[in-house]
Amino acid sequence: MYANGGRRTKAEQDAATVEAGYALVSAAFAAAVLFGAVAGPALLFDLPDLPSKVLLRLGMAVASVVFVARVVSVLVRFRRTAQPSQPGRTNPDS
Repeated sequence: MYANGGRRTKAEQDAATVEAGYALVSAAFAAAVLFGAVAGPALLFDLPDLPSKVLLRLGMAVASVVFVARVVSVLVRFRRTAQPSQPGRTNPDS
């Protein structure tokens, strides 16, 4: 649990907020890049109707999956990471 009876300190709350923001921004960037890579040809070139729709829908699906996967992976990694007991200090063995 937490060191002070189950309550988070302000530093722990700030760290969680920053990590959540990082997860959302990095996931949005990764999703946008992959959407552009998959659906970009449909948006840039004059493709027939069927391939254009397929590429757009595939791009949306890939972007959605990547967004969720990135957010979950960042937040799970943050939760598992052992936070130092005193900010700015490291383990003497490191």
